[in-house]
Formats: sequence, C-alpha cells, structure tokens
Amino acid sequence: VLKGIKEVRPDVRIQAFTCVEIAHLASLQEISISQTLNTLREAGLGSLPGGGAEVFSPRIREWTCEHKLPGNQWLEIAKTAHREGFHTNATMLYGHIETHEERLEHLEALRSAQDQTGGFLAFIPLAFHPKNTALDSLSGTTGIDDLKNLAIARLYLDNFPHIKAYWVMIGSKLAQIALSFGADDMDGTVKEEVITHMAGAETDQAIGSATLIRLIKEAGRIPVERSTLYDVIATHD
Repeated sequence: VLKGIKEVRPDVRIQAFTCVEIAHLASLQEISISQTLNTLREAGLGSLPGGGAEVFSPRIREWTCEHKLPGNQWLEIAKTAHREGFHTNATMLYGHIETHEERLEHLEALRSAQDQTGGFLAFIPLAFHPKNTALDSLSGTTGIDDLKNLAIARLYLDNFPHIKAYWVMIGSKLAQIALSFGADDMDGTVKEEVITHMAGAETDQAIGSATLIRLIKEAGRIPVERSTLYDVIATHD
C-alpha cells in the first residue's frame, strides 16, 4: 500500500500506523520494532500519528482496552520510532472513567519521554464520546473540561512544540476558543469523519479551508497552512 501511494504521489509524506499497529505488524512478522519501522520507511512511511495511547494508567486500560498494547509499551515504541528518525504525535482519550490524577500521570509520562527523545511534534487530547460504547451511560465531557484540559496540557508539556484542539472531537466553535487556551493547531480539513460520529459526535463531519481560515482569523490569530512536520506552506494574513 505504501509503495503504491508513493508511486502515484511521490511528493506526499505518508503519516500512518499507530504504535499499537506497529507492535501488531512486528508480531506478525516476528521481527523487532526497529526492523518493522525501517521496513516501512523503505516502503514510503514518513511519520506516525499518535493514536492508541488512550490513558496510560493500567487501571484504565484494564477497564477500557484490556487487549490493547500496555501504555508503557506504547511509550517504548514511540521512543524507538524517534530514535529511528521518525516524528510522531501523542494523544490522550479523556472524559470517561479516568481521574484527574491519571490524566496528569499520562502527561508526565509523555513529558519524560519527550525529554529523552524530542520526537513528539504535537499533543492531541481526544474528548471521549460515549454513545454506542460500553460506557454509554456516561455524559461525555463539557466545554470547560475540554478547555481546562488543553490549558493544563500546554503548561505541563512545555517541551511539546504544539498542542492540537481537534475540532472533530470538540466542535469547530470550541476549537476556535481553544486557540486562547493553549492550543495552536485546529487540525486540518476533513472530507468525511466517521469514527467519532459513530460514537455520537454531533460536530461537523467535514470542514473546508475557507471555514478554518475564517474561524482562526476571528479568534485573532493568523492562519498558517502547514505540512505534516509543521513546516509553513502558506500564511493567510
């Protein structure tokens, strides 16, 4: 798949495969994480997203994703990717059964890993949407919780270059406000988001560049179109 994409669009940087998926591929081929990453690089992989981190607390993972990669292994794979020359992002799925202390433990683990490797580009808090899940009795996050979470992340993760307010999860209007609460990235255009909306999200499923530019300008910020690695492509001032 990677080779096919590169044949058609050699100019595109492919960002794919979470740490969980890297672990699965390594297990299938019975090779090391480093070997897996280098094989994927040769096929065209450019960087990794930050999914699968959930909340690192073993208590939370036992309840919410007991069959998923343990949090400490997720961190080790991310650090291995950094040492192999890949940039990655990091996420935290919050607003379910975790405590505030467990959120802070998650941030501390990321901060420590970043001190060691410097390979994380952005932290992306993901607000939990409970509908159609085993936790559908929960009410989900509030706007205040979302904004506090972003602000605390910006203060705590001072070694992360970027904090993303993912509009798909919290809505475009709250993501706009989040630009005054520590976030410097709203994510990009999306054609049709499915996963979050299957869990009950009522946010937009698609947003074009013109809408994003307007939201950012009205927030008193300068819209900057960026690459995957946060290189400036165009400034809309």
